[in-house]
Amino acid sequence: MSQRAPQQTTMADIVVVDYGLGNLRSVTRGLERAGASVEITDDPDRFASADGIVLPGVGAFREGVENAGPYREALRDAADRGQPVFGICLGMQMLLTASEEADRAGQGEVTGLDFIPGNNVKFREGQKVPHMGWNQLNVTRDHPLVEGIDGEYAYFVHSYYAVPDDEAAIVATTDYGVEFPAIIANEEGNIFGTQFHPEKSGEAGLRILKNFVDICIAD
Repeated sequence: MSQRAPQQTTMADIVVVDYGLGNLRSVTRGLERAGASVEITDDPDRFASADGIVLPGVGAFREGVENAGPYREALRDAADRGQPVFGICLGMQMLLTASEEADRAGQGEVTGLDFIPGNNVKFREGQKVPHMGWNQLNVTRDHPLVEGIDGEYAYFVHSYYAVPDDEAAIVATTDYGVEFPAIIANEEGNIFGTQFHPEKSGEAGLRILKNFVDICIAD
């Protein structure tokens, strides 16, 4: 009597970009729980062979953009190839064109990756910053990243939020005295970001990471 060989499971090959900012270990653990094979790398030549790229980030916009400078061309090439690129927190803000943060710090204009045209602005006067803690997600349009998470709660820590030039880039919003984009994506759908930390957002965050892994495998 013959035995059937166990079915092989395809794992997404994900690279997490190490540009000196961000909690790389917690992002890596979250992606591994979601079923990915993960490598933390500071080698932009590694991007081309990956199924997906994660750009995490905690800190200031200018520092993030400057640190990511050596990876800008490789990230642009990945975007042009249609590879999924996922920005988290500061990583999401860096997907846009600019940020008020640099101006407020007296650092002048700093150009982001410009994958999703727009600006990052500070919360209004009178609102407690940073916006820190759990808040609800309101899905505003279809995207595979948000499958099954409408109305769920995610964990935020930020003082600035994204304002894309095209409102169609907004995938989900959150209310904090003002309704702001919690998830954005480019028109092609392969570049997207979350203002919150999915790796710190419990089961809802794990679902988003699993959705990302599925996107990477499908592509």
